Amino acid sequence: MPAPLPSSFYMPSATTVARALLGARLVRVLPDGARLSGRIVETEAYTGLDDLASHGRVKPTPRNRPMYGPPGRAYVYFTYGNYWMFNVVCEPEGDPAAVLVRAIEPLEGLDEMAARRPDRAPFEWTSGPGKLVLALGISGADNTLDLTTTANNLWIEPDAAVPDDQVRTGPRIGMGQTPEPWHSIPWRWWVAGNPFVSHGSGRKG
Repeated sequence: MPAPLPSSFYMPSATTVARALLGARLVRVLPDGARLSGRIVETEAYTGLDDLASHGRVKPTPRNRPMYGPPGRAYVYFTYGNYWMFNVVCEPEGDPAAVLVRAIEPLEGLDEMAARRPDRAPFEWTSGPGKLVLALGISGADNTLDLTTTANNLWIEPDAAVPDDQVRTGPRIGMGQTPEPWHSIPWRWWVAGNPFVSHGSGRKG
């Protein structure tokens, strides 16, 4: 199996990392040893103090403190009173930035994912940030985990590179009243035509 992506992979800007993560494989190993994984097909970048849509736009708080930590760590937060969101911290320590993993294409542990997403069609298992954490069993307990090692049973490893002609970009989702240009800035990346991309972006190409 490939080694997890190293911390140096996450050192560049969040926008660079968000594009580079497309095609990488997010891996979760359960306590019983079962391996679940999926290919990353949609991401969003959130930079530091200059990004008014980012949690990092304010000083460190108990919630956003992981964004100020070392690159390659997990930033998992609770939102809308219902969902955990899985992010990867980017850029040098002290610069608050992260990439939200919005969708993955299931590859391993399909029976386990189906059990965790009952009465859902396969394309609904992981086609959104709140869905994929349910399918993989990611929660707040994984916040701040080092994703550059297999020791914590959650990591990202290289897999299938996605050529530029298969990548699309557009505004991030759920920006609400965020002012421009941050509301419409095209800092979401996805694989064209992939049915697991959220909001139908993949199916539309």
